[in-house]
Amino acid sequence: MAKEILKRVLAVQTQLVAPKSQYNSFGKYKYRKAEDILEALKPLLKQQELTLLITDEPFFIEGRFYIKATATVLYGDESLSVVAYAREGDTKTGMDPAQVTGATSSYARKYALGGLFCIDDNADPDVTNTHGAEPTQQTASEAHKKGAKAPSRATTLDGAIKALKAAKNREELDAAWAAFPQFQAEERFITTANEVFAKIQ
Repeated sequence: MAKEILKRVLAVQTQLVAPKSQYNSFGKYKYRKAEDILEALKPLLKQQELTLLITDEPFFIEGRFYIKATATVLYGDESLSVVAYAREGDTKTGMDPAQVTGATSSYARKYALGGLFCIDDNADPDVTNTHGAEPTQQTASEAHKKGAKAPSRATTLDGAIKALKAAKNREELDAAWAAFPQFQAEERFITTANEVFAKIQ
């Protein structure tokens, strides 16, 4: 016999519609943050008599800070938890250290909540969007024709962000964005693209 909490969490999962109230002005698409998920969750949790707790725990590993977010639902003496991790960046333009930690916490919480309530980001524009660009090879070729230098692929998020910051015009920024589809759901990558886009307008 299934535990009562699983039945109630399933009811929340099937009813939950997590809105995308955030807007990426560079990519021109909407995406969601942890706060958007929580706003949609609260009435459903109340309906199912579930309590949600989210905790953060910092870790320092090999010179880098990580945030471990744990999302836990409680019903009576039963509980169900999901954990997600996010790594702080070395720097984030326009943000003080506390804001960097807050953004990292929000990112980790978003994915802990996504895992707990089965929110699939794979079909969302913040994962798949290329704002009208073709695959990387064609985009790089088009950028070359326009005089823009297409960036080389990086294996880290920091390398991809450096490529965005190096863009001097819209064509170079488009090429840098399209070159790293694996990072287009990362809030640091999105924020940097928007900041560079605002500067070159």
